Amino acid sequence: MSTKDKYQGVLTLGEKLGIKDGDVSEEGGVLKIKGKANTPYEKDLLWDKIKELGGENPADIKANITVADDSVYHRHIVKSGESLSKIAKHYYGDPMKYKKIFEANTNILKNPDLIHPDQVLVIPKN
Repeated sequence: MSTKDKYQGVLTLGEKLGIKDGDVSEEGGVLKIKGKANTPYEKDLLWDKIKELGGENPADIKANITVADDSVYHRHIVKSGESLSKIAKHYYGDPMKYKKIFEANTNILKNPDLIHPDQVLVIPKN
């Protein structure tokens, strides 16, 4: 199995996330990837996938992933059935951090219990 095959899941995720300026090459058994993620959250997703496939400190991949917008952790598009606490649990692992998301979005939210599908919420850095 080539190194590229081993990390195909990272490349597939990069395509799904719409990573820009992507480049992939392989030299001496080391896969080199670079690209620009939209947000730090997307960069974290890629690093999590690299560690899942290659271990905590993989020696067979070098990744240079930059971020286009680091003013926020992510921008989340609300889906039907979601709540701020569910969104907070997804991004922070803690549903009680919904207040942090609400405070970052008071320009479009007046009540933390009332969000609507297709609203774009700022997910602040933790």
